[in-house]
Amino acid sequence: MAVMRKRFSVGSPSLSEDSSGSLYDSASVSASDPDGEQDHPYASLLCCHRVQDSLLSSNSSFTKYRGILNWIIILLVLTHAHLLLENFIQHGFLIDVKKVLEHLIEDNCNWPSVNLILAANVFAVTALILERSQEKGLLLLTSTHLLHLTNLALLLLFPAAVIIHEPTISTGGAFFSLWVYAALGMKLYSYQETNRWYRQAHLTDAETDRNVSAPQVGALNEHLTFKDLYYFLLAPTLCYQKDFPRTPRVRINKLLHRLLEMVIVIQIMVGIVQQWIEPIFQRSENSFSSMDITMKVEHLVGLAAPTHFLWLLFFFLSHSYLNFCAELLRFGDRHFYGDWWNATTLTSYWDNWNIPFQKWCHRHVYTRLLENNASPSQAELLVFTMSAALFECMIALPLHSCRLWIFLMMVFELLVAVFLGNYFEGNYGNGLVWLCLLLGPPLAVTTYFHDHYISSPQNQTSSSPQTLDHHIRTKVFLQPH
Repeated sequence: MAVMRKRFSVGSPSLSEDSSGSLYDSASVSASDPDGEQDHPYASLLCCHRVQDSLLSSNSSFTKYRGILNWIIILLVLTHAHLLLENFIQHGFLIDVKKVLEHLIEDNCNWPSVNLILAANVFAVTALILERSQEKGLLLLTSTHLLHLTNLALLLLFPAAVIIHEPTISTGGAFFSLWVYAALGMKLYSYQETNRWYRQAHLTDAETDRNVSAPQVGALNEHLTFKDLYYFLLAPTLCYQKDFPRTPRVRINKLLHRLLEMVIVIQIMVGIVQQWIEPIFQRSENSFSSMDITMKVEHLVGLAAPTHFLWLLFFFLSHSYLNFCAELLRFGDRHFYGDWWNATTLTSYWDNWNIPFQKWCHRHVYTRLLENNASPSQAELLVFTMSAALFECMIALPLHSCRLWIFLMMVFELLVAVFLGNYFEGNYGNGLVWLCLLLGPPLAVTTYFHDHYISSPQNQTSSSPQTLDHHIRTKVFLQPH
């Protein structure tokens, strides 16, 4: 009898919580039972209930949702397989590599985008010459810093002027050139600022130790070479330092694996754009700014899924490209992103989705603002505003339109993080993050391309009466008679 009562009492909590939140002793409940039932030989069978929560309730500590995750994955695959089949029935096979090349190939033999990228070497070499002149004592510290800022300002203005005033540059060439110049600008800023820190540290050591030998002075200048500069410019990082961590060798199998990943992902992205997103663009004749609310919501809902898939594929493409460059250059630090998919707040997501950019902002913007007596909250707000404005320019400038949709969407996400972050925690916070990713900046980017597609003369032919008549006849054929 004692053994049966002990077996029955194992696993039963002594304290439980009722619906009102108060704790009570479960032993007192069992104590109220008749003594005959406690001494009964089948006591463990007579009392088969204990205080416990449902598995799916918020009070439960249950976390094994793998079966539900598998069910969601299978349901998503079946649902989108149906959408893919319906798309092929309505529109046929729309993937055309020639149309992709039209957005990359220039209209003449001048190749303005290629020349624009080659001209970027002038700004890089200028930064190196300024650093060498500073080390040799040919320029003062203030003069070198002013010349560096002038070089960086010209670096930012030059591609913008070419993209705006050069009509023959292609859209793809403008995007690629602008992204190259943006990365180069951040790299060169880190290059000159880090070298200034090295120089200040050397001067401090020289003041404390007067017996500084000539070889030690030469060792300070040995990194100011073309090889060192261009290794940094090609490396998958935005923050400069003298000695980067290196891997022992280049693994050819990993290199080919990353290259194959990039080829496959690019093909899938082209298929999603031409087979899924472009037909949605063709159904619209007006820009988003001139649509009524109903049409805007209908288009945004239709574009949410393909845009999100495209954004996830772009993330994986970035993963493959950065690791390809790191493997080719034997670059050791490959912490390019954190586990942003598990982020429970938008702030945690912003800190983990792009580690190289996050490091650069913290090292060269956030820290400098704190040194200038800015509060941490003010510094964070300025860094966020800078990144939102940069993201807006990177999309709006090549498309020759500035509607501030991306900037406003990111500001809206900031407001969501500030006012709703304390109310959504854990799984609910992670759900809010994914909802913002579905309806956030990636969708705003797609609206830019939607309006560019509508206003482009070469794409207006795709919405000709013959094409629309074909869609109408296809829909009539699919209707039940």
